[in-house]
Amino acid sequence: MFDVVEYLRCIGHEGEAKPDLDTLRALHKKHLMAIPYNSVGSLTLPPSEGTGVALVDIDEDATFDAVIAEGHGGGCIQLSRLFFRLLRELGFDVALIGGSTVEGAQVFGTEVEHMLLLVTLDDERWLVDVGYAGPSFLEPLRVGEEIQLQYGVQYRLVEDAGHLVLRRCAQGGRWHVVYRFTLAVREPDAWSELEGKVNEKLAAAEPHAGGGLMLCSRAVDDGQAILKGRRYLTVRDGREQVRTLVDNAEYENLAAGILTGPVG
Repeated sequence: MFDVVEYLRCIGHEGEAKPDLDTLRALHKKHLMAIPYNSVGSLTLPPSEGTGVALVDIDEDATFDAVIAEGHGGGCIQLSRLFFRLLRELGFDVALIGGSTVEGAQVFGTEVEHMLLLVTLDDERWLVDVGYAGPSFLEPLRVGEEIQLQYGVQYRLVEDAGHLVLRRCAQGGRWHVVYRFTLAVREPDAWSELEGKVNEKLAAAEPHAGGGLMLCSRAVDDGQAILKGRRYLTVRDGREQVRTLVDNAEYENLAAGILTGPVG
């Protein structure tokens, strides 16, 4: 059952939660550190009706229990919808917005694929995202043209053909695109086309043993740890390291660390 007090406890937020920028920054980072992105977990949540994965008519109480209270984590839509409700119930001026990642656009071909949040505070707009596996920002980004630095990583929002493109540059690296989006306010049914395509792909997929390709991530105090299949990426103080995991025991230990925390 969705519960604001329990939500705040689960992500480790103590004290008052006022709808201001300091609270928003704290909640954003604490959420990413406490609740993992878990692509496998997101597919096991109970749909509101029928079969398949529910991305529009989500049972928020059941989703809250699995994703937040039990700490299993979830995918983009589950994490973003729950955080949206938390911020709204705390009194923030918050809206759903949509965009697409490079990989998501290739796989699903929809303009509205990734879910983000837009928070307005004192006439300034802030980009909020707790549902991207990463690597990405740990605290909200101001919607503006300047380069913004977080934990050794640079971020910039660039206009391109009616969209905003989030670009990212780690230490010693090059600028690259994270995803593109618009600031148009969306309702949950904007993700109905994506829901249909996700369920088509799931229905057509061959049964498999062993869990398939896992994508999971969790933030740490100065960065993130991301596991995509056997590819393990860490970001610490802006420095990235990536390697392929060959040893099964190491793979299982690192996956467990991300999904149950804390990450070493």
